[in-house]
Amino acid sequence: MCGIVGYIGARKPLPILMDGLRRLEYRGYDSAGLAVIDAEGRLEIRRATGKLHNLEESLRLAPADGWYGIGHTRWATHGRPTEENAHPHRDSRGDIVVVHNGIIENYLELKSELESLGHGFETETDTEIIPHLIEENFQGSLEEALRRAVGRMKGIFAIAAIARSDPGKIVAARQGPPVVVGIGQDEYFVASDIPAILSHTRDVFFLQDGDMAVLTPAGVRLMDFDGRPVQRTLSRILWDPVLAEKGGYRHFMLKEIFEQPRAVRDTITNRIGQDSGRVFLDEMQISPEQFRAFRDARIVACGTSWHAALVGKFMIEKLARLPVEVDYGSEFRYRDPLVGPDTLTILISQSGETADTLAAQREAKRKGSPTLSICNVMGAMMSREAAGVLMTHAGPEIGVASTKAFTAQLAALFLLALYIAQVRGELDAAASRAMARQLLALPAKMERLLSQSEPYDELVKHLFKATDFLYLGRGIHYPIALEGALKLKEISYIHAEGYPAGEMKHGPNALIDETLPVVVIATADPSDPASLSRFEKTLSNIEEVKARGGRVLAIATEGMQTAARHSDDVLWVPPAPELLLPLLGVIPLQLLAYHIAVRRGCDVDQPRNLAKSVTVE
Repeated sequence: MCGIVGYIGARKPLPILMDGLRRLEYRGYDSAGLAVIDAEGRLEIRRATGKLHNLEESLRLAPADGWYGIGHTRWATHGRPTEENAHPHRDSRGDIVVVHNGIIENYLELKSELESLGHGFETETDTEIIPHLIEENFQGSLEEALRRAVGRMKGIFAIAAIARSDPGKIVAARQGPPVVVGIGQDEYFVASDIPAILSHTRDVFFLQDGDMAVLTPAGVRLMDFDGRPVQRTLSRILWDPVLAEKGGYRHFMLKEIFEQPRAVRDTITNRIGQDSGRVFLDEMQISPEQFRAFRDARIVACGTSWHAALVGKFMIEKLARLPVEVDYGSEFRYRDPLVGPDTLTILISQSGETADTLAAQREAKRKGSPTLSICNVMGAMMSREAAGVLMTHAGPEIGVASTKAFTAQLAALFLLALYIAQVRGELDAAASRAMARQLLALPAKMERLLSQSEPYDELVKHLFKATDFLYLGRGIHYPIALEGALKLKEISYIHAEGYPAGEMKHGPNALIDETLPVVVIATADPSDPASLSRFEKTLSNIEEVKARGGRVLAIATEGMQTAARHSDDVLWVPPAPELLLPLLGVIPLQLLAYHIAVRRGCDVDQPRNLAKSVTVE
C-alpha cells in the first residue's frame, strides 16, 4: 500500500525521488518523507504529514542534497499519520535509515527485546524496529545486517535501507509486497511500483519473495535471504510513460475513464480471430484436456475486481456451461474451500500483488487446484505463481478508484469464457464468429458513448447533496449496480448500496422516499428474449420506486424509450449483446460518480483512507 522509491547514480537524487513519490502517491498519502546521503557521508532526512506538497514545502524551507537516497509515501497501518510516524525511520545512532511497506507482525516482541538491549524508540510504528534490528546486527555490511534482520521478522515487508557507515549502497528486500529494481545507464532504481521509475527506465527486475537486491553505482547484485546469489529475468516494460501522465485532463480518473476503449482494444487485440472467432491464449500451462475435465471454477478477487468476477460468473456459466462460484480473497482461505485438481481457480487483481488474493491463490495451489491469473502488471507475483496468465493491457492506472482496469478485466473474462466454451465444445463456429465480431466492435461503441455530451453537470445539480443512493440491477447487471455504488462511495463519500432489483420488496423498499436517488441499470439486448424479459421486470421495479416517491435515474439502451417514460432521467448506452452490456453500462456510472465528487469538492484521485494496491491483509 505504501510507496517506496530509491535512486543511486550520477544524477542528483532529490528530483528523481520527488518525482517517484508523486507518481506513487496513489499508494498512500497520509505522510511522506525521504533521506539522502552525500559524498561526505552527511545524512539529510525530511518528513511531513499529509499530501506530498507538504514535503515539498519542508524541502523549500530546509533544502537537502545528496549523492543517493530513498523516499516513502505512507498509508498508515501502525501508528497515526503524524510527522513522527512518517518514514524514513532511523536507528539509535542516526546511521541507518529504512523505508518499509507491509506489516511486521512480531514487532512488539522484537521491540521489547531491543529495548532490553538499550534501544530507544520514538514512534508508534512497527517499521521503527527494522533500523534498530539492522543496527543490532551491523558489522560493516548493510546487506548482511539486513539479511540477519529479516530472518527475525514475521509478516510481510518491502524494505529499502541506506547507511552512512556503508556508503554508496541501497539494499532492498521483499517478502510479500512488490519490489521492482530498475536498470538505467549507469544508474539504478528501486520502487514498489513501475510508474515511479517508468520515465527513467523500462528495464526492470521483479524481486520474488525472499529476494534481496544491493544497488551500487557499479550495478545490482541479487541474493536470497540466506545470502546465496540469485538471478532474475530482466523484463522490458512496454507501457508508454505518457499513460502515467494526466494529459490535460483535470484528474487521472477522468483520463482513465476515457482510456477505456483503448484498454479494451489492447486487451483483446491478437487474441481473437474475427473470421474464425477462435480465441488464442498463449501464456497457458493448463492444457485443453484439463479445461475439458474441470467440473467447476472459483473466481477469487477483492473490491472492484470482485465485481468483475461476478460478471465473469455469468459469462462463463452462460457460454461454457461450467459452474462458477465467486469468493472474496479475504474470506477464501478461512473457510477451508472445497477445491482440488478438478476445480479451476481464477484470480483477478489489477496489480497482481493483492495480499488477500495472493493468499487465496496459494491456498488453492496447496489443495491441487490449477490457478489462472488475470492481472495488469507484467511480472506480478500472482502471474508468476499461476499456471495460466491472461494479461490485461489497460496500462498504468493511477486513480485510486479503478475504471479502465475493471473494463479490461471484463473483456479478459469474456475472452476466457469464449475460450473455455470452445475447448469444451459448447460453442459452434458460427456462434464463435458472431461473439468475436460483437467483442471486436465494442471499443468503437465505448468511444461513441464517451463522445456524447451527456448532461452530467445539469444532472448532478440535484443529486450531489443526497446522503444516500440506491443502485439496482438484475442478472449480469447486478454486479454493475454494486460497482456503481462502490465508485460513488469511494470518491464522493456518499453512502450507496447496490441491490438485486428483485430483492427490493424484501426490505430496501422501506428506504425509499423523495430524498433517495435510485439508479437503475435498465439496459437490454432487444434481440434476446431472455434479456427483454429481464428488462420488463426491471421496469416493474422502477414503478415500485416511483410509487413510493423515489427519483429514478435509468441507464438504458438506445432506442428503448419505455425506460425513459418510466424514469425521471436517463443516460443512454449503445446496443450490445447481454453479456457485453456491462462494459457499456458501467461507464455512465463512473462518470456520474466522478461529476458528483467534483461538485462536492472531493479529492477524486486520492480519496481519504484508501490506497491503490492493497498489499497488506
